[in-house]
Amino acid sequence: MRVAVVGATGMVGTVMLKILEERNFPVTELIPVASERSIGKMLPFKGKDFPVVGLATAVEMKPDIALFSAGGSTSLEWAPKFANAGITVIDNSSAWRMDATKKLVVPEINATSLTKEDKIIANPNCSTIQLVMALAPLHKKYKINRAVISTYQSITGTGVKAVRQLENEYAGEKGEMAYPYPIHRNAIPHCDVFQENGYTKEEMKLVNETQKILDDRTIAVTATAIRIPVVGGHSESVNLEFDNDFNENDIRKMLNDTPGVVVQDNTDTNTYPMPIYAEGKNDVFVGRIRRDHSRENALNMWVVADNLRKGAATNAVQIGEYLIDNNLI
Repeated sequence: MRVAVVGATGMVGTVMLKILEERNFPVTELIPVASERSIGKMLPFKGKDFPVVGLATAVEMKPDIALFSAGGSTSLEWAPKFANAGITVIDNSSAWRMDATKKLVVPEINATSLTKEDKIIANPNCSTIQLVMALAPLHKKYKINRAVISTYQSITGTGVKAVRQLENEYAGEKGEMAYPYPIHRNAIPHCDVFQENGYTKEEMKLVNETQKILDDRTIAVTATAIRIPVVGGHSESVNLEFDNDFNENDIRKMLNDTPGVVVQDNTDTNTYPMPIYAEGKNDVFVGRIRRDHSRENALNMWVVADNLRKGAATNAVQIGEYLIDNNLI
C-alpha cells in the first residue's frame, strides 16, 4: 500500500504519520508531500527516512491512498488530479465536505456508504466528529430534534502560529499573532471567519456537517464556537432535545457501548472529561450526563476529544483502514 500524506510537515500531517505508524497501517512506501520550501527534506517513518516531494511528483508516483491536510485551496486544485489518476483521496479540509457528490465520513457511523467509486472522501471538521460520535447512537434510539452546542476549542485547531502566540504570551514576549486578541488568560468567541448570518464558518460547519453525517436535515442545530488557551483538545457543552423520553443510565450504557466513545461520568469522584487527559488519545470522552429539567425530553452532556487525533488524523486513517479491510481500493 503506497500512501501519500499531503501536508506531511504540518501539525495534522505530523500526527497522521504518527498514527499510521501506531496503528501499523500497511504502508509499503510512504510519499510525504509538502510545499516547495520543504521539498527534499527527509521525514522519518518506521525507522526509515523518506524524501518530501511536491504535489505533481506525488501524482506521478501513483500512491494508492492520499491523505490530504494542506488546506482547502490545495484540496480543491489537487484532489481531483489525484482522483483522476486513480488515487483515493481522504481530505481533511473543508473543501469537499458539503459537496453533494462526496461522502462525509466518520467510520463508526457511516463508512458502509463508501464504494470503490468514491475517489474523494471528506473528513469532517474536528468539532463535528467528536459531536456526532456521541450523538449518533442517541439519535438512532431517541430521535434528536434540536441540539444546542457550545464549543471550547484548542488553539491547535488554528495551527502552529497559534501555539507560538500562546507560548510567547505565556513567556511575556512579543511575536506574530494568530488571533486579533491575546489568547493567554482569555476566551475568544471567534473561530474561523464570520458569515453574513452572524455565525462563524466553524459554527455553521457544526450545523451542516452534523445533519449530513446523521443523514437527517430535520435536526435543528445551533452553535457557538469559542477559542480557549488549551492545547489538549476540544470540549463541547451539548444540550439535546429528543422526540422520546430517556433514562440517564441507559444513555450512559449506550454511549459506553459505542466503539470509540468512553464515558467518564461520576460526580462522587469528580470524574469527567477534560482536554488535558484527552490529549494523545483516539477516543471521544463523554461526561456530565444529566437531564435538562427546563425542557421536556432534554439532556445535557460534555464531550471532549483530541482535535488533532480523532478530530482529524485518526479519523482519516480509520477511513483508509475501512477501505482496505473492505477491498474498496
